[in-house]
Amino acid sequence: MVVQRGQRFRSPFPRRMQHLSALALGMLVTATASGWSPPSQAQSGGSIKLRADVQEADANTGIITARGNVRIDYPEEAIYATSAQAQYYSRERRIILTGNVFVQQEANTLQAEVVTYLIDEGRFVATPNDNEQVESIYVIPEPAEEPAAAPQPEEPEEQPSTPLPALPEELPSFNVPTAE
Repeated sequence: MVVQRGQRFRSPFPRRMQHLSALALGMLVTATASGWSPPSQAQSGGSIKLRADVQEADANTGIITARGNVRIDYPEEAIYATSAQAQYYSRERRIILTGNVFVQQEANTLQAEVVTYLIDEGRFVATPNDNEQVESIYVIPEPAEEPAAAPQPEEPEEQPSTPLPALPEELPSFNVPTAE
């Protein structure tokens, strides 16, 4: 189907199915705009899985909105998150999670009311509700043990090649005239 400029696009899907077609179109736009491929073409672990009660995608803005029991799995970065709502801004490559947000990356956790994840920077920005605080737990890894250094062979003390002459027991005294 070709839509001419000025013509209105009519979805071939029934009204109740249009949000699914918008989601698929949004994911296609996201895949194209952000540089990642759909899962069938993506390299292993290079995709973000988004689950929610309701999802909507806007192909014009490139924003995917998920509401209700939102779960995000991003295995490539070992990130797992839950929230009440999430918005993925495909053009800016950021995700904004709102409503009782819990994020886990490896053993580290973060809890806040709003968390923004900047995908390209791998950075989280968290803000709490009024009169509350952001809570996070960071597991600090033990420093890696350095391999024991191999003992260095001792270098022999240098011996002079020619012996120094012995000093006389008494040194001669010299009278130095003084200028008066």
